[in-house]
Amino acid sequence: MAASVGKLVWTGRVISWLASLAFLFSAGMKLKGGEEVTQGMAHLGLPETMVRPLALLELSCVLIYLFPPTAVLGAILLAGYMGGAICSHWRVGDPFVAQCAIGVAVWLGVFLRESRLRALLPFRLGSG
Repeated sequence: MAASVGKLVWTGRVISWLASLAFLFSAGMKLKGGEEVTQGMAHLGLPETMVRPLALLELSCVLIYLFPPTAVLGAILLAGYMGGAICSHWRVGDPFVAQCAIGVAVWLGVFLRESRLRALLPFRLGSG
């Protein structure tokens, strides 16, 4: 049993880091700036003045998420951030499947690496 729990935790860590890389890449692109970022913000109807605050918000949420004692709070914050991203893309008619998938990955990662969360939200197999 302990070996399977260890595998769950490591799988959760890998998923968490992969999801975090998406946020880190996004924040890095926003901090770097450029024509692509400017066009993307305009397409979504967001002012260019929001680029840096959004990047700092992303970075802050990811750091909270990756720090084990605050991982669940980080998942809540990242889910809220992704909710805004989904709404922004939906509003302009863009696909938002990637944003949904990243949000699911955030929660799956923290669920697998956090035993207290697994105890709070147990999945049961079968009819018993």
